[in-house]
Amino acid sequence: MVLASQAHAGGKRPSSSTNKGEADVGPAHGHGTLVLYAAEGYDAAIAAAFQKATGIRVELTDNSTGPLIAQAEAQANNPHWDVIWFDGDSSAQAMDNQGLLLRNWTPNDITNYTPLGKSLLAPDHAYFPTGVTGMGAIGYNPHVVPANEVPRTLNDLLKPQWRGAIAMNDPAISGPAYPLIAGIVQQEGGLQQGERFLEALKQNGLHVYATNSVTIASVLSGREKLALVQDSALINQRESGKPLAIDYLQSGTFTLPSVIAIDAKAPDMAAAKKFVEWVLTPQAQAIMRNPKNGGGDSYFEPVIRGVQPDPAAVRPGVHWVKVNPIVAANEKNSLEEWFHDHITL
Repeated sequence: MVLASQAHAGGKRPSSSTNKGEADVGPAHGHGTLVLYAAEGYDAAIAAAFQKATGIRVELTDNSTGPLIAQAEAQANNPHWDVIWFDGDSSAQAMDNQGLLLRNWTPNDITNYTPLGKSLLAPDHAYFPTGVTGMGAIGYNPHVVPANEVPRTLNDLLKPQWRGAIAMNDPAISGPAYPLIAGIVQQEGGLQQGERFLEALKQNGLHVYATNSVTIASVLSGREKLALVQDSALINQRESGKPLAIDYLQSGTFTLPSVIAIDAKAPDMAAAKKFVEWVLTPQAQAIMRNPKNGGGDSYFEPVIRGVQPDPAAVRPGVHWVKVNPIVAANEKNSLEEWFHDHITL
């Protein structure tokens, strides 16, 4: 039986059943049962397929990333989960810094990674990328903004023509927004330089909204002209028929990998390792990249050799810029607090 506790915010969630009593799932579960905490659109489909392929029972708690991580952190001394899976290696690194994740274990299929995938591996193998989406992609209405006028660099966003016309997400609410902020700080050369750029962006009329859907809606309604958000959310809206075009800054698009990790005290360590290895196979990746299973989350850039993206998710000419997860994790709390006080308010 696959159990899902909550619908993932912002995306459709296929599920076999629902379980509001997730707290009852504890470390007493026996061998041959995997407890999966996940915030991916395709997690229920993957859980069902893994259970069918291996005979290992899967109990799935599905939630948005922030509450899911908080739930796992609250169980540090008495873990109820085996595997956790969400978007954002900086958040995974923060969990690793607390000693919550299994370190120095290598999946037997780690050689399947592409060069991009290898570049996103944690040095201590505490978490593993399963796909990548881009942060800082630009969504716009092509009937309003000509393609040749779309900004090419971060500094182009500060031009007078974009005054009051740019929208992005609030990192206090939207997990994928933090890699954008951390990436800007990194690309601008440090914390002070990044904060100065963000303050200049606010002075140019930046609008901060709660989540992808609200930010994108502001562009579709004509309230703003440009949305700086996760590219998979833009692709999903475009594929649903909305008048959206997507472009990428020549100065770079920041990596937002989906990452999977094992609890350092996993109640069923053998099942956890088997699940992670299975997710990295082309068989599992084919399930993940099908929008019928994952909605917008399926529009990711594969990191496994031989796996092709969904045709709608081809990213021609994108220049990936890796956000250093160690630096981003160390600065996360203070930078999010600063953003709230100086940019959001």
